[in-house]
Amino acid sequence: MGIVMPRVLILAAAIGFAAPTFAAEPVTATKTADTVAFQIGDTVFTKYHVGKAVAKPYFYPILAPNGAGVTRGWPMVKGLPDETADHVHQKSAWFCHGDIIPEGLMLKTKSSDRHVQGVDFWSETPGHGTIVCVEVGEPKQVSAHHVLVPTRNEWKAPDGTKILDETRTVHVISLPTGRLIVLEIDLHASVCPLTFGDTKEGAMGVRVNDSIRTMQGKKPGNGTMVNAAGQKGEKEAWGQEAAWVDYFGPIDGKTAGIAVFDSPKNPYKSAWHARGYGLLAANPFGRSKSGFPSRKGREDRVRVAKGEHLKLRYGLYAHDGDTTAGHVADVFAKFASH
Repeated sequence: MGIVMPRVLILAAAIGFAAPTFAAEPVTATKTADTVAFQIGDTVFTKYHVGKAVAKPYFYPILAPNGAGVTRGWPMVKGLPDETADHVHQKSAWFCHGDIIPEGLMLKTKSSDRHVQGVDFWSETPGHGTIVCVEVGEPKQVSAHHVLVPTRNEWKAPDGTKILDETRTVHVISLPTGRLIVLEIDLHASVCPLTFGDTKEGAMGVRVNDSIRTMQGKKPGNGTMVNAAGQKGEKEAWGQEAAWVDYFGPIDGKTAGIAVFDSPKNPYKSAWHARGYGLLAANPFGRSKSGFPSRKGREDRVRVAKGEHLKLRYGLYAHDGDTTAGHVADVFAKFASH
């Protein structure tokens, strides 16, 4: 099955501000055997890693316009100042879920996590699943400031059995205020009915640069986390529903941040697995067992019948400055309207 091109997202031309922080630069994409490199101007802004050695596709690095790397370097790069070395599965930016139950399919290998009922695509502990990129289409230049790359993934159980197919289209858009990655995700229950387990471990995730964490161990960090409702930090924002969450702070003498956008057109709203140690993840699947305050008492599950599709859309927005200087709310509004 070949890649089916989704509707084209045209956003760059739709966003304009009276006083942009910089002129939007052209963006291009180049495929190699294991990555897709997205270049804005003279700089490789991000690489999308899809090689056979990865447990799931991820983006690294992700650079703000001022050059600051807004996501954590470890474990891709080791020996960085004051680096943390926890949660090896939290590689910069990724999409997956921690418990997908393939109904009627016998799993030969179980997850080492006793709480997982199906296949764990979030962690990399024994018995985890893999998201295998099986096709990367040719980059399509939508405009000088917008490129898209269609891909196909197969989500596999630990023994290699496929449990679902995915078409994932990656858009990279250069804006006057920052850089926007948009993921259009189409999960196809091609093998069997699917139930998305009730866990906090999902789904559109980012591990931010260590220097902008809101907590450094038990002490306050130098970063700030704020959501669309104005709730700040893990104590206020964790497990709450919000249209977006932004994480920013000082990085190598510069201020920069990354926001995650949850499209209002998604069939299920996200609650946020947002931690002071640097994790930021939009989770549409967690319910009462996740512990999210906004999902207390919820016992329903997201289910997809065999042959049906679940379509989701998220944005990752790397910007200079804080939430206001980076025009996070303005960019989200345009993202949400497309």
